[in-house]
Amino acid sequence: MLSNLVFAGGLAALAGANGALSLFAAWVVLGVGMAIGLYDAAFATLTALYQQNARGPITGITLLAGFASTVSWPLSTFLNDAVGWRWTCLVWAALNLVVGFPLNRFLLPIPVQRAHVPRVASRSLGWKPYKEMFLLAFVFASAWFVTGSMAAHLPRLLESWGATPLEAIAAAALVGPAQVAARLLEYLFLRRIHPLVSARIAAVLHPIGAAVLALAGPAGAAVFALLYGAGNGLLTIARGTVPLAIFGSHAYGERTGMLGAPARTAQAFAPVIFGLLLDAMGTSVIFVSAGLCLAALGALLCLRGSSTE
Repeated sequence: MLSNLVFAGGLAALAGANGALSLFAAWVVLGVGMAIGLYDAAFATLTALYQQNARGPITGITLLAGFASTVSWPLSTFLNDAVGWRWTCLVWAALNLVVGFPLNRFLLPIPVQRAHVPRVASRSLGWKPYKEMFLLAFVFASAWFVTGSMAAHLPRLLESWGATPLEAIAAAALVGPAQVAARLLEYLFLRRIHPLVSARIAAVLHPIGAAVLALAGPAGAAVFALLYGAGNGLLTIARGTVPLAIFGSHAYGERTGMLGAPARTAQAFAPVIFGLLLDAMGTSVIFVSAGLCLAALGALLCLRGSSTE
């Protein structure tokens, strides 16, 4: 519920921005809203409600959320043409207040708390168990660095491999459908296997796509975009399901919050760092992102199905 209020405030501030300082300040507020109100909060809420059975609902949430840009980009474009970008921001602010806030307040059931919670359960867990937490933090930071990089530079990256601007944009447009298709596959079939297996499959898809792009050049652009999108779609689910499978439902929100901090930091710096690397390395930069995914795969291979403190 707080995220709806923060989003509304950030969007209102964005609508009133009149310079670089106020523009950046508004985006800082929106970033806070994203951190407290998007997937991490949804996953923690579902785990509080369904405990160890939360994998199905988590996958369902990501499947539906995969259509967010499909709805919001055309609607934002229509509103921008009709009333301008400032009023468009205010419309989205109002939707957070009159739609999002009531949905979160009145439709979500309150999790039933256990009557007797051991004293040790109320203590902060920190980064324990260290090995598993640090490995997962590395996995998610690597994955989200690649996500942030591709979100900002994918068309330009494909053009550096020889694709025309039209071919690059068309290939990049396949990422969204690939994400949704992979999440549907997870929902229907892969949820019968351990989340670690699904995460390992996801981690290797981007490197396979990079190999296709390196061998086929611009002809492999669409394949690369599809494989990257599918891997990214599965890794989004893994961010919620792998910690649940390894650590259980106890203190799930705390753990995912701590694991998400390095990932958010990596994602924030990724566009600038990857852009500089793209300028310096050209097409070879694809091996940086592929290498990070392979390193994440190595870390996932070091993890077992469950852990105890």
